[in-house]
Amino acid sequence: MNTTSQRPVIGIPMDWKEKGTYKLPYYAIRDSYFNAIWDAGGLPVGIPLLEAAGNDYVRFVDGVMLPGGDYPSPSRWYGDGHGIPDEHPRSIVNEQMIRDLLLLDKPFLAVCAGMQEMAVATGGLLHWRVADAIPSEINHRMLTPSEIAHTVKAEPGTLFAKLVGNEPYPVNSQHFEAVKLIGAGVIVSGRAPDGVIEAIEVPGKRFALGVQWHPEMGFTEQDHNLLVGLVDAARR
Repeated sequence: MNTTSQRPVIGIPMDWKEKGTYKLPYYAIRDSYFNAIWDAGGLPVGIPLLEAAGNDYVRFVDGVMLPGGDYPSPSRWYGDGHGIPDEHPRSIVNEQMIRDLLLLDKPFLAVCAGMQEMAVATGGLLHWRVADAIPSEINHRMLTPSEIAHTVKAEPGTLFAKLVGNEPYPVNSQHFEAVKLIGAGVIVSGRAPDGVIEAIEVPGKRFALGVQWHPEMGFTEQDHNLLVGLVDAARR
């Protein structure tokens, strides 16, 4: 446990951008992740995608929030020929970080693309395009995370249900892909009305939860409870 602050230190891995505003590659992420962790009682810190330092960061922080993002994903995530043949820096670093977090039983919350990283890091596979794989009236790729897209219902008896309750509640949605298969030791703990997997977790760990939407936007009390749950687990 970090002793420099009464607030538990929650690491947030950064997104890596090859080009854009700056002439050289850079890190970037929405400030809503940092604000949400602070509001939940944690001390947020950014984690760069340094492969050699990944385990050092895992040991330094009290917990991790793996954010959403949009980056080229490797073909091994899908098993059907989609994706790129190479690896993006984020897929390499974040998947290993998730495995290290599970090994050390450090609390983490994986959000949107972070949940997809959690799924594949634990032996699962993804749908390349959820709209093609699971035809539905629900739009899982809303233009902005500030819109409500659908509801999610928790599976009774799960960590997810303990945090948000058993009644369906509204969430936003910004994902193309979705979890198709989960790995050994992982359970599905929440679904959308059309059956799309919206939450997964690893039972027996202090806090190992992934959600497919963006709770850091803080639309509902349940969303805030997810962040508080992570921070409380990290504090313990």
